[in-house]
Amino acid sequence: MNAVNHPVGPAGTLRWLLKREYWENRGGFLYAPLIAGVVSLLMSGVGIAFGLFALHRAARDGNLHIDGEDVNINGLDLALLTRNISAKDMADLGNGLDLTLVLSSAWPFLVLAFVMFFYCLGALYDDRRDRSILFWKSLPLSDTQTVLSKAISALVIAPLIAVVAGILTMFGFLAIISLVAALHGGSPMNLIWGPASPLTLAAGHLSWIPVYVLWALPTAGWLLLCSAWAKSKPFLWAVMLPLFAGIIVSTTKVMTLFGLTSGWFWQNVVGRLLLSGVPGMDLIYRTGLQDSRADLESVTALMGPVAQLKSLAMPGLWIGAAFGALFIFLAIRLRRRAGEI
Repeated sequence: MNAVNHPVGPAGTLRWLLKREYWENRGGFLYAPLIAGVVSLLMSGVGIAFGLFALHRAARDGNLHIDGEDVNINGLDLALLTRNISAKDMADLGNGLDLTLVLSSAWPFLVLAFVMFFYCLGALYDDRRDRSILFWKSLPLSDTQTVLSKAISALVIAPLIAVVAGILTMFGFLAIISLVAALHGGSPMNLIWGPASPLTLAAGHLSWIPVYVLWALPTAGWLLLCSAWAKSKPFLWAVMLPLFAGIIVSTTKVMTLFGLTSGWFWQNVVGRLLLSGVPGMDLIYRTGLQDSRADLESVTALMGPVAQLKSLAMPGLWIGAAFGALFIFLAIRLRRRAGEI
């Protein structure tokens, strides 16, 4: 019986290209955020251990202070300390716990910022530097598929893994503080899981992925464009061109001709080109630049799914995404003309 060879369609080719990018960059995409989460948990555990040691010593010496009053107790009993906690204090406790959970899950996202930046910067340049581009161009792969596979890897695959690592880190931290509460006479359900909103925060992390895809598009597109264009030192070209443009705009005051300030240029051009790939930048623009104080009432109101998806209504997000798509289109055109360095 003769075997029948079925040609691989464009979708199948793109899927294999994505697998290639993942396996070649598994250290940055997978291991780096997971290791960052483990380091975060280890540091949290060490910090909690030192804090408990200090509290036990203060309680033993009779130097424990609660609400400005000296309290002399034998041991550290959370059930006793929180027996008369008010509803307002419980709400404040929940908000504080939510903030702590968000901070504990931030380490994988910090790693994501570096992974995304340097991956995009070398994604197309490295193929030309080692001349492996000649091999890849000999295969039935289009430049569009190749560049899109790298863009999708940076904007979807890497953030998705970082989000999973962040959620795992957050629940790991919850398990640590729940164990501490249980060992000191407190109820983890009443003092930790009840006041906190881990499921809402986890849903907010997942809802943030499409926001990040669009928000980080100008940075990813710009870096891919520089990676496809620069003959050497793509990092310097990618960073110095926007910085020099910002300096020129600031010294010439050219933005006043359009009724804008040079600060606007730094925020919406230089900042978007270089820093949009940093997780949380959309949050800064949504709250800090728009002064939306209502969103700052609680961590869940700021980081929950509804608040995350509100970023999709920002005109600046879509304008930046359009420029990012243009940069990727130009990167594809440049790769088609790429030759030896």
